[in-house]
Amino acid sequence: MAQKVSFNNKIDREFSKAVKNRVQQYFDEQGISKHANVQMVLKTLIILTVYVGAYLGILFGGLPLSTMWVLCLVMGIGMAGIGFSISHDALHGSYSSNNKVNTLIGLTFDLAGANGYIWKITHNIIHHTYTNIHGHDEDLEVAEFIRLSPHSEYKPIHRLQHILAFPAYSFATLFWVFVKDYWYFFKPELGPYENKKHPLKEWVILIVTKALYYTYTLVLPYLLLDITWYQLAIGFVSLHLTAGLILGIIFQLAHVVEETTHPIPNEQNMIENHWVIHEMLTTNNFARENKVLSWYIGGLNYQIEHHLFPKVCSIHYPKISPIVEETAKEFGIPYNCHDTFTEAVQSHYKTLKKFGDPNFTWSPSLA
Repeated sequence: MAQKVSFNNKIDREFSKAVKNRVQQYFDEQGISKHANVQMVLKTLIILTVYVGAYLGILFGGLPLSTMWVLCLVMGIGMAGIGFSISHDALHGSYSSNNKVNTLIGLTFDLAGANGYIWKITHNIIHHTYTNIHGHDEDLEVAEFIRLSPHSEYKPIHRLQHILAFPAYSFATLFWVFVKDYWYFFKPELGPYENKKHPLKEWVILIVTKALYYTYTLVLPYLLLDITWYQLAIGFVSLHLTAGLILGIIFQLAHVVEETTHPIPNEQNMIENHWVIHEMLTTNNFARENKVLSWYIGGLNYQIEHHLFPKVCSIHYPKISPIVEETAKEFGIPYNCHDTFTEAVQSHYKTLKKFGDPNFTWSPSLA
């Protein structure tokens, strides 16, 4: 069991105060809410329509198999969009100031096959607190054959991880739907948490929503469509390979690239930085000028703003990003950012190769 890590929040508090005050000043001066606006609600409706519309087209459209397969891919794109642009904000409590609304919208995550309760533990609490800290950040534990931290145990298979990683990301949501959530419910240790007990209500939600998902994606299509079991399997797997690849790549570009750091605690198990500074050093933005991508992935290419202000709806990140960047520059703090999506993918690829090199050694100067 890893000992709980702390941060040296007694130092470098000026940047934290300044960036928070300036972002708050922006909302005050504009007279707008930090939560969802009309554009966010419209985006929610569009993405849900794509997902549900493709599903209904498959089920009741009387379409040829090839067209149904294409709609499975569209469902995969819609599924990733739901996770990025709807569920993510709701589960962070940033979609609405009303917790009941956030809970209701957050159920889109569960109805897409995942589990919102486990996500809030592993992502909202563990990942957001212990970003890029080996042994604590669950997002670094993708698979045994992928080494996303220079502090993870090296294995010979890691030499090939720059080749294996991207196909592996494609299986992320399949693993999520059938294995990961159950595994975490039964797992005694989650990051720094030991013997984590889960409320009965969450067990019930897990079972009911998983059953609903399996029913509408597997049972109903098999009963209502004139298809074989393997044709159903091809469509279902295609949906998830599409969603998994999109989700997997986007999330890795936020933290596992050349510019981000992987600090380790000192002898007192403390990270020798203020938590806000730690987030700046371990997080990366990309393709901020790509409006289509920003719209689709819910501002996750503005990951720095998301980590500093997780209670602010992602629809506002493009506006507060220049404020954060300018403040960081003023205080001499790195603001990691790739200009394009392609540059970010290339940087992640190079990082995979670096961490897969048996001769590579991490040193404090790289952190």
